[in-house]
Amino acid sequence: MKKKWWQESVIYQVYPRSFQDSDGDGIGDLQGIISRLDYLQNLGIDAIWLSPVYKSPNDDNGYDISDYEDIMDEFGTMADMDELIQKAKEKNIKIIMDLVLNHTSDEHAWFIEAKKGKDNAYRDYYIWRDPVDGEVPNDLKSTFSGSAWQYDEDSKQYFLHLFSKKQPDLNWENPKVREAIHSMINFWIDKGVGGFRLDVIDLIGKMPDQKIKENGPKLHEYLHDMNQATFGRGDLVTVGETWGATPEIAKLYSDPKRDELSMVFQFEHISLDQEDGKEKWDLKPLAISDLKRVLSKWQVSLGDEGWNSLFWNNHDVPRIVSRWGNDQELRVESAKAFAILLHLMKGTPYIYQGEEIGMTNCPVTSIDEVEDIEAVNMYHERIEAGYSPAEIIASINAKGRDNARTPMQWDETANGGFTTGTPWLHVNPNYRTINVADSLADSNSIFYTYKKLIALRKAHPIIVWGDYELLTNTADEVFAYTRHYQGEKWLVVVNLSDKEQSFELTENVHEIVIQNKQDKEYQNGQIILEPFEAFAAIIEN
Repeated sequence: MKKKWWQESVIYQVYPRSFQDSDGDGIGDLQGIISRLDYLQNLGIDAIWLSPVYKSPNDDNGYDISDYEDIMDEFGTMADMDELIQKAKEKNIKIIMDLVLNHTSDEHAWFIEAKKGKDNAYRDYYIWRDPVDGEVPNDLKSTFSGSAWQYDEDSKQYFLHLFSKKQPDLNWENPKVREAIHSMINFWIDKGVGGFRLDVIDLIGKMPDQKIKENGPKLHEYLHDMNQATFGRGDLVTVGETWGATPEIAKLYSDPKRDELSMVFQFEHISLDQEDGKEKWDLKPLAISDLKRVLSKWQVSLGDEGWNSLFWNNHDVPRIVSRWGNDQELRVESAKAFAILLHLMKGTPYIYQGEEIGMTNCPVTSIDEVEDIEAVNMYHERIEAGYSPAEIIASINAKGRDNARTPMQWDETANGGFTTGTPWLHVNPNYRTINVADSLADSNSIFYTYKKLIALRKAHPIIVWGDYELLTNTADEVFAYTRHYQGEKWLVVVNLSDKEQSFELTENVHEIVIQNKQDKEYQNGQIILEPFEAFAAIIEN
């Protein structure tokens, strides 16, 4: 595998609506991000993955794009975007754009034209079907509840939408669609971006008549052609969002010989606390043994035929410290433990905004407090199905997407320093005690653990390139593994529980490289690990 810049990098996801508001309208914007670049440079990250900032009516917070080559008014202008790319570049930070290629907004010019009639030149940019026996073409479901088919009264046909009915799916079988997409990607490459995150990219090969959504037969052909026509011509990073990927499927995307993507986001570990065969809202406790099995499988299986992305959080999933840690009395310890566990694995780590200061989920008591379209639709669907409001709200508090989207907590001033106006989404009330200003002032904060982990990755090739091996003779709640590279060996030990656990240290420690229990010494023999205790050590040869 040829070495690439993104293999040694750490990427930071910014959700623009919630990062920093510069003009007091309650919505984060591009100038707000520019104003915080020094903070991100201090953290040490190499690239910013920017959730969509394109022109959008905002039915799904920007993942419904009405113009790929313009900027949403709330976020600023194209001049602001150019300034962000340039100012970030001056700090050696690349900008990774979020590409939504499976669907557009129903307010995109293509769809406005397509709706004008069956003979319109843009009609075939989308997926249309006649009714079957006066009903929907088939029983394909939308991710956001209900049928994936929406009736168009004027043409007496249905169009496909695997998400909101305001997000019609593009018809990738049409070569004109592919050419238009390639042209748009090159528009952004010419602006100097460092790569792309590709939203639900495993859906673009869909075959709706066969009810095939993910991993359709032409998916990899489309990706290879896109690579050759666009980002494959430069040194760019590409990461595909692939909810259904196995390691074998991931190799198809990310094997360098295939010229498709750099890596994928796989979600197998993130689905371990949902009941088998049910929806994400159907909760079950996490078994640490399952987490060890799944993460270790991905560490080992890809070999040199693929590359891992490493993440706990993003804009679609709840905060890890609340989800699987202890966000009360052990918030700092558990946040550091999850960071140490993940960042010393093989792959490219992603940090989601606020993760580096231990931001937590923000529980609600009523559906009136919920902004997220997915959660709102699910609430009404489950009320009709006979669920109680209390159990639905419990699911939303555990898994709802608003948990990750509450505004960034910068300081203890009003609204956490996010805005001088009324924030678009409620700020977590704990911003007075959990914020960037306090984190920077405390040398023992979660922030400095993340900063150190980033610095370690850049200083030690073993983290980037070393082989991984899970230690199996441990307590179920102890996640321990070794990394091996060119005669060097590291040991990583994490207690993922809020109870003491014992661990047998069978080798001599040469040096502790990072730990979340300051100044504790580790010697050969039986160790009692405190709740959420974590350390990494270089082992003597």
